Amino acid sequence: MRLATWNVNSLRSRIDRVEAFLQRHDVDVLALQETKAREDQLPLMGLQALGYEVAAAGVSQWNGVAILSRVGLDDVEIGFGGMPGFGDPIAPEARAIGATCGGVRVWSLYVPNGRKIDDPHYAYKLEWLARLRETATSWRDVPTALVGDWNIAPTDDDVFDIAQFRTSTHVTPAERAAFQGLLDDGWSEVTRDHAPGFTYWDYYRQRFERNRGLKIDFVLGSPSFADRVTGAFIDVDERNPTIGTGAPSDHAPVVVDLAD
Repeated sequence: MRLATWNVNSLRSRIDRVEAFLQRHDVDVLALQETKAREDQLPLMGLQALGYEVAAAGVSQWNGVAILSRVGLDDVEIGFGGMPGFGDPIAPEARAIGATCGGVRVWSLYVPNGRKIDDPHYAYKLEWLARLRETATSWRDVPTALVGDWNIAPTDDDVFDIAQFRTSTHVTPAERAAFQGLLDDGWSEVTRDHAPGFTYWDYYRQRFERNRGLKIDFVLGSPSFADRVTGAFIDVDERNPTIGTGAPSDHAPVVVDLAD
């Protein structure tokens, strides 16, 4: 099985790139984040013609997650138990969707950004991660992948210049501790050794061209999932504005291969 995750930054805007990516890399399951659309707004005909089933959760402009699979799409679950909400009134956001694909439980996760350290969104982010950790303890005994945009750079090497981020979110001790907590619980960051490099480059001031990026997109696997991983890579070309059709997302896809 080949599994990929990609913060696509609007599926409606990137559909041509998504369809080409799926065919170019022969992907079986693709988890998407930041789809920015309701399910009825998504351009699904081309994906379905390629043999993919689609499960999605989203609203018109913000957030949004989806799973595309050509190896089965069963037991779809939107949100996880205890997932906190945000906003006024407080309500769960479209940040998590799970499905069983070819015997693997896949969770597409779009972790809250946090905005600024003194922002209520930062406290929400930490609570969201805490609830995820609590709930995920019951998922470890079966092949499970927690994939997506984590909005955390776990180490200083995952930031192009850590000095510029010392007072920012994504690198605070609390965020890194939340990520490490999942690893301490037995989840494996299966892309670390196989797929070096950044996964996100801001559109600002040619940061991609100067490789001033962050590594914030990851695949975490349960023990039985991690044991099947044979390789992984970051498709950096998908972030290249000179390659492909239309403007790229600010994230690159992360691809993981599994043995049978």
